[in-house]
Amino acid sequence: ANLDGTRDLGMLRCVLLATAAAGASAFTAPALFTRTSTRAAVARGPNMQLYKEGVLQGMGTNAIPGADRPANLDGTLVGDVGFDPLGFSNWLDLRWAREAEIKHGRVAMLAATGMIVQDVYTFPGVTKTFGDAKMTTLHDVAVKQGSMQQLLVWLGLLEIFGFVAIVQMLQGSDRQPGDFGFDPLNCAANPDTLARRQLVELKNGRLAMIATGGMLHHYFITGKGPIQLITG
Repeated sequence: ANLDGTRDLGMLRCVLLATAAAGASAFTAPALFTRTSTRAAVARGPNMQLYKEGVLQGMGTNAIPGADRPANLDGTLVGDVGFDPLGFSNWLDLRWAREAEIKHGRVAMLAATGMIVQDVYTFPGVTKTFGDAKMTTLHDVAVKQGSMQQLLVWLGLLEIFGFVAIVQMLQGSDRQPGDFGFDPLNCAANPDTLARRQLVELKNGRLAMIATGGMLHHYFITGKGPIQLITG
């Protein structure tokens, strides 16, 4: 039994190492992702910010009053308000940075939705499988039962394909950050509508990243989900 347990642990470590390496592109910036020219990161970006409300952002907006607007934030990226106090745009390819921001924003929107839903609805079979666990406790139970390992493997495989698309973009393809050609509802048919939706996604993703961090810390302190915390 000890031998089988050791073998299983070794296999799990190999899986974790492989999938972690595949997903590392979202969190690290090797030489490929560093800026090679001051214009490379924004040359292909859409020339818009917030349609018909351009007074609220773009080249005419400076997020830090009294400071010079970063030279490489020229208003071509969706959601650009000139905020870069640490100067990342001077050395990091903004296409890679935007790719990471969109990816994390999408994950955070899914996470925030899941945290709220589990407080108001229980899907069939969940209680039987995981009991009353939620938030990070549910994560720990899923890890113990092997469910999270399966997710890690399959999502790691998806990250491999995503990494290839990102590399092609940084090497000069016409691909835009976050675009994987998945549009079953044909949302990109109207350029004006698409531009607005891109901005909405970006801002909702930024909000979701903050909200997810807040809900997690509330749970660490109180042991309650977001809705439970509000309702007492």
